[in-house]
Amino acid sequence: MHNDLKKALDVLHAGGIILYPTDTIWGIGCDATNEKAVQRIYQIKRREDSKSMLVLMENINFLSRYVEEVPEIAYDLIELSDKPLTIIYPGAKNLAKNLIARDGTLGIRLTSEDFTRQLIQRFKKPIVSTSANISGTPAPAIYDEIDPEIISSVDYVVEYRQDDLTKATPSSIIKLGVGGEIEILRP
Repeated sequence: MHNDLKKALDVLHAGGIILYPTDTIWGIGCDATNEKAVQRIYQIKRREDSKSMLVLMENINFLSRYVEEVPEIAYDLIELSDKPLTIIYPGAKNLAKNLIARDGTLGIRLTSEDFTRQLIQRFKKPIVSTSANISGTPAPAIYDEIDPEIISSVDYVVEYRQDDLTKATPSSIIKLGVGGEIEILRP
């Protein structure tokens, strides 16, 4: 895993795109503050740039760096969640503008997966995480389900967990309003 971390970090620092395992499914990622890298992911996925992507963080204490005002309920939801949880926050800031939805929201998930935690910790910034598929096709639950076109489009493919056949599922998604309103988008 050490070699994978080093190579993935080098690619992220250079503004490149990685294909990597997450705490849910395999993802495509980049530096969440780099607009050119984010745009390249939209192109790889053939996805409209009006459909925002989420970012992964490894520490709850960094939320306030990227969200204007974190609703108090978010901390409870994160603490009580027994599976991966993506929360869509209002007032996203300090990230690539083309990553933030038109209404100013952004999905953020705190990762508990070992590789991504270490990667983000060493990178010292959030990374984009979007399913490793072309828009409109099924998201790959395991590495072997990833379209070869996606694999050849990225700058580095992480080797760690490629042989893991555990079928992961996408995270739950909850949208929070400024006043703490809760909307469940995917249970």
